[in-house]
Amino acid sequence: MNCLEFRRLKLADPRRLPEEARAHANACPACHTFSQRVDESDTVLERTLTVPVPEGLPDRILLRQNNESRNRWRVFALAAGFVFAIAFGARYLMVARSDEPAQLAIEHVLDEPQSLTTYRLAEPRLLSTIVRNFGGEIKEPLGRVRYIRLCPVGTGTGWHIVFETPQGLATLILVPDQHIAAPAAAATAGWNALVQPTPRGYYALVTDSAAATSLVHRLLQERIHWNV
Repeated sequence: MNCLEFRRLKLADPRRLPEEARAHANACPACHTFSQRVDESDTVLERTLTVPVPEGLPDRILLRQNNESRNRWRVFALAAGFVFAIAFGARYLMVARSDEPAQLAIEHVLDEPQSLTTYRLAEPRLLSTIVRNFGGEIKEPLGRVRYIRLCPVGTGTGWHIVFETPQGLATLILVPDQHIAAPAAAATAGWNALVQPTPRGYYALVTDSAAATSLVHRLLQERIHWNV
């Protein structure tokens, strides 16, 4: 068994691994660490999903979001032609091909088409917990969450999140402990991606156009505060 096969098995069913997979994890330090991170993330999921939601909270959040988003998106629409084209460098603390993290984000979305058509762990409170553990704080809801999944990204794992916006579906990938030197953008196969460094790693935003990526990124900047 190789590392890729082990990671796929671990993500598919973290608590029931075949003997061959357990033996591989015991012999491979990288996969052993990967397995521990997945187990820790599962614990966070369980704790988050068992916290009761105050009665009427979802309705209050949606009402507030709808009222405020109408005015905000009128302003955002004026900047629909703005396109990100910033050069960037390092990946995994080393200088890499300039568009690599953004290209990888697009490839990740292409590899998981089900993320755009299905609902999975679509809990706003779960998203808040994930962002908090990543070093951020959601000040206002981003939009209706449709899909949350822990995925292999680079040498580790990242959170794959899909949510609804007035510009269509947007994919946000949070990648902890892997670093880039500066923001950057890429476009491939009809998709557009922007990557942005954060204190604990980086995030990638993927939509179906440069204009949508620009608008949704402004939404992220307004509604998520990243702690230094």
